[in-house]
Amino acid sequence: IFSVKVYVKLNHNSPPILCLTNHLRNAELIDPIFQWYGPGGGLSSEDSSVEIAPTGTLILKHFNLSGVYNCSIVYKLTAMQLHKNHIIKYLIYAYADPKIYYEFTVQYHAAPCNSSQNASFKKALLQLLNKLVARLSCEVKLIKSECHHVKMQRGGLQNEIFFRFSVTPLDRGKHKCQRRACAASHRLNKAKHLIKIFFKRQVKVSRTCSEPLPDIYYIDGTLKMVSVDRCYPGYGINAVVHPDCPECCVVCSPGSYNPSDGMHCLPCNSSLIYGATKC
Repeated sequence: IFSVKVYVKLNHNSPPILCLTNHLRNAELIDPIFQWYGPGGGLSSEDSSVEIAPTGTLILKHFNLSGVYNCSIVYKLTAMQLHKNHIIKYLIYAYADPKIYYEFTVQYHAAPCNSSQNASFKKALLQLLNKLVARLSCEVKLIKSECHHVKMQRGGLQNEIFFRFSVTPLDRGKHKCQRRACAASHRLNKAKHLIKIFFKRQVKVSRTCSEPLPDIYYIDGTLKMVSVDRCYPGYGINAVVHPDCPECCVVCSPGSYNPSDGMHCLPCNSSLIYGATKC
């Protein structure tokens, strides 16, 4: 029994998977019989999700069923010989690219922390940012906002709101275009650029305005940004277990799970399936 790991992108077709060893590929086989078995039992080309060539080569279509796949080949090397039998074992894993998004933190001078003015401003700011990135099919979500009293250097106390929000590309569904401008990473980078410009302009307006500053305004230099990678629930990155796909979000194997958008599959002895999202 030969065991081989194969990685197939989730909901894509697999590469051709051979029902032959390297030795048998270079040999003449008489009356070969090929039979494939997957996690759900025997495989047949009658199934629309499977394509099996007369030479035993398997292609899995729109792949999403990870697990052990076995191929049995029965053959003769000469007409007078008895039949020989080989079983080739594949561990086929679905994988997905990590979801990349940006997290921003920013600080605003605020009205008194118990003021409803702060809540109204938070809502308006979120609407403005979402409107800014909507044409790029991106979304801004508020992760946290907190109002604090801050003791200034050589000064008194002032109220500040600390915002943390994420910017993520939305799935454009079935009607995805193939142009580079439609790629999630490209749209996300443009959204990041627009948000940076938005806060730079706030500083420029504050500096050129002759009117007194409002109660709530952006504090120059407080905008920070980090790039964050996440895997889908049931998937995780593990370069030790999957050295051939070290940066892929690979489906969690039995004995592990990922309940949320974390980066790694967590151990769980009671998990018996691939892609578990709970223990």
